Amino acid sequence: MSPAPRTRSRAAARFTYPVLLSLLGTVLYGTAAAQAATTTLEAESARLSGGAAVSTEHGGYTGTGFVGGFTDANKGSASVSFGVTAEAAGSGSVSVRYANGTGATMTLSLYVNGAKVRQVSLPATADWDTWATHQEPVTYAKGANTVAWTFTTADSGNVNIDNATAATSTGSETPTPAGSLEAESAQLSGGAVAATDHSGYTGTGFAGGFTDGNKGSASVSFAVNSAESGSGSVSVRYANGTGATMTLSLYVNGAKVRQVSLPATADWNTWATHQEPVTYAKGANTIAWTFTTADSGNVNIDSLTPATPTGPTDPVPVTLTHQAEDAFVSGGPAKATTATGYEGSAYLSGFTATGARAVFAVNAPGAATYPVTVRYRTPGADASTVTLLANGTTVRRLTLPGTGGAWKSAATDVPLRAALNHVTLRTAAGDNGTLQLDGIGVTGSTANSTRGATLPYTTYEAEDGSTNATTIGPDRTYLTVPSEASGRKAVVLDATGEYVQFTLTKPADALTLRYSVPDNAAGTGIDTTLSVYANGTQLRDLPLSSKYSWVYGGYPYNNDPSQGSGHHFFDETRTLLTAGLPAGTVLKFQKDAGDTAASYTLDLVEAETAPGALTMPSTGFVSATTLGVTPNDTTDDTAALNSALTTATSQGKGLWLPAGTYDISGHVDLTGTDLRGAGQWHTVLRGRNGKGGLFGRGGTSNVQDLMIAGDVSYRDDANFDAAVEGDFGNGSTLTNLWIQHTKVGLWIDAPTTGLYASGLRIRDTFADGVNLHKGTKATEVSHSSVRNTGDDGLAMFSEAQAVTDSVFRFNTVQLPMLANTVGIYGGHGNRVEDNLLADTVTGSSGIAISSRFAPVPFSGTTSVQRNTLTRTGGYEPNWQSKLGALWIYADSSDITAPVLVKDNEILDSTYSGLLISWQKNVGALTVDGLKIDKAGSYGIEINSAGAGTFSGVTVAGAAAGGLSSAGGFTVTRGTGNTGW
Repeated sequence: MSPAPRTRSRAAARFTYPVLLSLLGTVLYGTAAAQAATTTLEAESARLSGGAAVSTEHGGYTGTGFVGGFTDANKGSASVSFGVTAEAAGSGSVSVRYANGTGATMTLSLYVNGAKVRQVSLPATADWDTWATHQEPVTYAKGANTVAWTFTTADSGNVNIDNATAATSTGSETPTPAGSLEAESAQLSGGAVAATDHSGYTGTGFAGGFTDGNKGSASVSFAVNSAESGSGSVSVRYANGTGATMTLSLYVNGAKVRQVSLPATADWNTWATHQEPVTYAKGANTIAWTFTTADSGNVNIDSLTPATPTGPTDPVPVTLTHQAEDAFVSGGPAKATTATGYEGSAYLSGFTATGARAVFAVNAPGAATYPVTVRYRTPGADASTVTLLANGTTVRRLTLPGTGGAWKSAATDVPLRAALNHVTLRTAAGDNGTLQLDGIGVTGSTANSTRGATLPYTTYEAEDGSTNATTIGPDRTYLTVPSEASGRKAVVLDATGEYVQFTLTKPADALTLRYSVPDNAAGTGIDTTLSVYANGTQLRDLPLSSKYSWVYGGYPYNNDPSQGSGHHFFDETRTLLTAGLPAGTVLKFQKDAGDTAASYTLDLVEAETAPGALTMPSTGFVSATTLGVTPNDTTDDTAALNSALTTATSQGKGLWLPAGTYDISGHVDLTGTDLRGAGQWHTVLRGRNGKGGLFGRGGTSNVQDLMIAGDVSYRDDANFDAAVEGDFGNGSTLTNLWIQHTKVGLWIDAPTTGLYASGLRIRDTFADGVNLHKGTKATEVSHSSVRNTGDDGLAMFSEAQAVTDSVFRFNTVQLPMLANTVGIYGGHGNRVEDNLLADTVTGSSGIAISSRFAPVPFSGTTSVQRNTLTRTGGYEPNWQSKLGALWIYADSSDITAPVLVKDNEILDSTYSGLLISWQKNVGALTVDGLKIDKAGSYGIEINSAGAGTFSGVTVAGAAAGGLSSAGGFTVTRGTGNTGW
């Protein structure tokens, strides 16, 4: 028996690729292929020794935990050993699911039955919450075997292990997976040749020769017979040890289908499998992989597995990476549970209306084409059609064979960017949408963050770096600089030669620095520089300014230093480097002689690999530069942009903004518009004199991949512009936008319905980050970073009309200068879920469920679930009140509609953890699974009438005690409460 095929890991699934193939059956390969016996074993249940220990401190693991302890202190001893039973002696494989957040490739040694097999290299993963799978060929004895991963004295260790999947011999499998065709036996031409100089191949060899010397000619062609004509797929098993994604071209029956990207494998002895959809003719077909002049080539090909058209099959129990019930939906789909056989907690029904959609946030480790499985059912035998989109661009129409009410699966693929993507199934014009959706599986994708936004950068806190300067904080006192710093600490460089430096754990070519420099006497700010070094060599003088920081006086604050009470100290600047910095680079920020500010207070640095500038889609768009808009010339482009948008929309096209800076001094109007840029780092709309932004005037609009850099330096609600404002009709999308120095980030008004806003960075605004305003419905803001806002980070304000069925989820919100990280003011059935919320400053809580400002009263159930609040709550100087981290505030009206607070944690609250107040009643409150760990006042403080049920509420480290209750509030205690 030959080793089981090696492939990229399938995020959030506990099946290796051989198991997946067996389960997918005829949808991929016509008939179920014979496979080695496979078993997945959880590391936490294995035999641990030498310091290896079960842990749960990082997310994304399977089972009940993972095994850590492979640290330098346990070098030479730490080991995890699995028991594996084989039906027959022979060749097999073992796959280990691991995390390696060190930023470098690390090693462990693999032992089978007490004998060392080899030292194994485990490449770095994105972070400690990201897991990868690595496969090694091994030989098993018949019966009982032990397979161990050991940190020997020759290894670098420092990885975590989640599980192992053993593929053992059953005595019946063939050297090549059933249904596969060996490349060495196919037709080779143009310099392609059979080779055996690398290991891990199936059969008797592989096809090499796809080298630069054979560019334009090397090809391997396979003969495939199909019983039927129609849609199918091919899977190629390949090795790419170049370290970069390479391309070949796929031909079917002599016609080029597409250029195919093949991501790098760990080395030339590691093989991966990539799948592509194709259309077969009935009878004989030829499938060829060719190194054309347009390709980068330089890969080896082991085998090809065709999946000829036989109709869909059901791959249960494969776990879908993205459940339908977790998707954002608009235009018709809703959760349903009446059928049986679906995965997860629900499925989606109701795609028949044009515009109906389900949007999935998909995290990809790199830019490539990824195999996708769609699990669905149809009511009858007729096919269903629906359109697949990736990041707003149509990939293809999917024709899903009828299933007669049974759950089935179909295979396709999708091109993804590195990091966060938005994958959509949408009923477009001409689609019938007659399906119910259980979810999708994106093979090779990486799990999203379990709380907070999935973000592309690594954060380095200044106080955690190496420095010869002064660290300030921690301090939460309003109007002090540390109170506005992340984690309430920062580093001050106030003498020439002082620095703070970090060692990069991941490669980076783009930096964002959060800093504070002094204001001038006029309040208009100073311009200065700060020197940046990599491994001791100066990269550049980083330009900094205090123009957009420092406000004074009382609310709503101004730019006059004579008013005193200066605050809003910090700003951010970003820079693209001319060359990338590898992991391990020492990055230093230093005050040199030419850096003339009296002091530089550094809070944090975010480092990332920025994607290159995007190019205009091949169809459906017109470039703004062909319609009279000229970037980078400092002239006012507002009128030209509005004219270009009108022209493009009238032609049924979107408007493309190439890389560059476009100056705007007023509203750029959106009415059913598709407006796209070349990326957040490349296309910039730059405001002037507090003005300039996008204004929705109805219709379904899509805006993505650009930055809005405002010119607001203090708060003026009447005269300054929001970055994005207005009515966005039904089913609009705002994705991958960077917003900075505007009055507000997003201010959304009725009758906006079904708006999806995701992948946003909103920084340094002077009022709210996001405000879903009166009458907004069924809208989601997710996977967004919001920081240094002048008012609420995220707000729903039901002024005059109820905000309805909307949600803030999977966001990271930090450091609002005033008010809350999240505020929900009235409305119907709204939700706050899965967010990371930190470091409020004044007049603030972490989450406020409030009837303040006389909103439309609460109705339906307001849900606050699975949020983490860290160092939140704050003092309200006007009321001389201490506000809790989680604040239920009945002010202008009673809150008698249900409020569900479930599975949240409150860490290091400034004052009370949970505060319930004030003049009105709070009824129908349910608190379930609340952890309060360390509070500056009470764990729970109640100053209101009303009633609530509390279960699983734990309080520890509350300075004033577990509970203070006044006002006649009735507490009903369930089970699991401690500490109060």
